[in-house]
Amino acid sequence: MASPPCPPSPLARVRLDDVAPHDGAAAPGYARAVAALAASLARRGAAVLELPAADAAVVRCALESARAFFRGRHAAYLYRAGRTLEDGELSPACMADAFRCLGKAARAALCAIARHLRLRTDVFNQLLDDTPLPVNEISSSELLVSYSHEQLQSGQALMGCPSRSSMPQVDRGFVMLVASDCPGIEVCDPNGHWYIADGVSGPNNLLLLTGRALNHVTAGLCPISHYRVTNENRASLTFRLVPHANAILDCSPILAAGHCIRQVYQPIPASQFMDDSCAEEHAVSSHLDEPSESQGNFVSDPSLRSVLSDPLSGSFLEDAMVLQCGHSFGGLMLKKVIEMARCTICNGEVDPSSLFPNLALRAVATVVKMEDDRRLFHNAALRKRRKDVTEHTDVPKRTGSSKDNNELALDAGSPVAFKGVQYPFVVGERVLIMGNKRTPDKFVGKEAVITSQCLNGWYLVKALDSGESTRLQYRSLKKVSELQLQTQARLQPLAFLGGR
Repeated sequence: MASPPCPPSPLARVRLDDVAPHDGAAAPGYARAVAALAASLARRGAAVLELPAADAAVVRCALESARAFFRGRHAAYLYRAGRTLEDGELSPACMADAFRCLGKAARAALCAIARHLRLRTDVFNQLLDDTPLPVNEISSSELLVSYSHEQLQSGQALMGCPSRSSMPQVDRGFVMLVASDCPGIEVCDPNGHWYIADGVSGPNNLLLLTGRALNHVTAGLCPISHYRVTNENRASLTFRLVPHANAILDCSPILAAGHCIRQVYQPIPASQFMDDSCAEEHAVSSHLDEPSESQGNFVSDPSLRSVLSDPLSGSFLEDAMVLQCGHSFGGLMLKKVIEMARCTICNGEVDPSSLFPNLALRAVATVVKMEDDRRLFHNAALRKRRKDVTEHTDVPKRTGSSKDNNELALDAGSPVAFKGVQYPFVVGERVLIMGNKRTPDKFVGKEAVITSQCLNGWYLVKALDSGESTRLQYRSLKKVSELQLQTQARLQPLAFLGGR
């Protein structure tokens, strides 16, 4: 008996040729396609791109080769352009062609999102890999080809273990494109409702999802897509458009376009951003593996406070108002939204006469504010009590022998007394890159200068000879002594005379 047909997808279906960047004036069809794509991402959390016939044939070939390559077993293969195969390593067919087709579609979608935000269509190109890739360089973006079998999911269900893929996930890069031979991905819309996003699945339809990096560089104007895999019996291609490791993710184009920037969107190296996102995903996965009794305390106070407070002034949303699109604002952000006449979340138009109070949000913000004030008062009283106790206990120490005082001073200055992240270098200081097993060979042994200090003991350094930048930890760096600098200064005139 044939299975019932899948319901049509509720997402906007946009032809790739309609949103592809091109020379000349923008046609009316291009503007409509860009608007439909942006509206679907804002209201549904996803969109569908329709490939032309030639690209669809390449994707169909890659999906069929995946089924033939894995031969019905549950497996996956990660393809990155520029990486050479190791001895004895095999790869599914059509990977290079599929990587080019999906990469072109992902960049076109990114250009369309930039155009909708009133930016240049190529504004994000400097954050991506060069096209084509230089010699001996591996792409930051990746293509994951996988085949999952229904029997694996059934075995996990019998053992009482839910599949990891069925849990909510987000992408760390800019955009993610998924092609599969049958439906199986659910997306969560801004209202918290899960729905089948690839209901009309096929090699000519690509499911478009947005990631954390795009949300950061757009200052939150482009939301993050939350998805989960519900069908384990299918072959799929997943392309992730990722910023290159030496890029700096900042919101300067958004600020130049007149959009409002929240304080949480600070410039950050792409490598650090991806590492932090990976660590956060591991923390969420570890929490999901814990017993259900501890899951009720997962939401912490800082995240709740950030949701209920104005991102500009930091005050609680005790004057929250609801817009036509359903989003709520208060304080200075509300004034900014009214001045711009546009919502900073979904970019929808705002009519000041249609605003009305969000009584539920105001009540919650008031309760949390009272609890926050009570906690601050309690912490202040506790610190004062500890200070009084410390002052009383310090009196015998001040009247003790000089030997005891010297020992205390020695202990305070010892490296064991203070444990934490070390920052032995300062910005502008010259260092020698010692490197480790993960440092590219072209940087090892080179002199560099510290350009910025990152989190957890990491530095952004710039090589003096090539001008290239990379992110390294303090253990991989060595301070250049004054003797070495003086020796180099004496050798430079001699080298110049020798060259003459």
